[in-house]
Amino acid sequence: MKKIFLVVVLIIGIAYFFLPVCAPSFKDSCISIPRWKLLLDTKTKTIKYTLNNKQYNLLIAASPQEWKKGLMYYRKLNGVDGMIFFFPDKQIRSFWNKNTFMELDVYWLNDKVVIGKSYLPSIEKSKNIIIVTSPDKANVVIELQMEK
Repeated sequence: MKKIFLVVVLIIGIAYFFLPVCAPSFKDSCISIPRWKLLLDTKTKTIKYTLNNKQYNLLIAASPQEWKKGLMYYRKLNGVDGMIFFFPDKQIRSFWNKNTFMELDVYWLNDKVVIGKSYLPSIEKSKNIIIVTSPDKANVVIELQMEK
């Protein structure tokens, strides 16, 4: 009986680790990413994400409140490189630099495929609100703080 229990637990554990997820613990987000690639840290709400063959540590924005705030009011990121936005559907997305004090590279993704990249200057640099828009429908957006 113990052996059967251990085998069942092992199978469930392996399945949990290797099957795709819909942005775990975030009800409003659904993107199919294998857990072993996600490397989610639920305490800090960060994720290790590989983009263009480079790994980044990103804050996660997976709710409407987090999507709205994004990286507003941050002057410097400590221990993270930017933010990733998981959306439940694919549509043309727009981001702006209102109350954004860092220069950002914005990557537009359709699932895991980069479909475009935009530059978003800080509000202090542009002196005006700038809006950037995805070139096609996207359900994932990554903002990376530009290195100085």
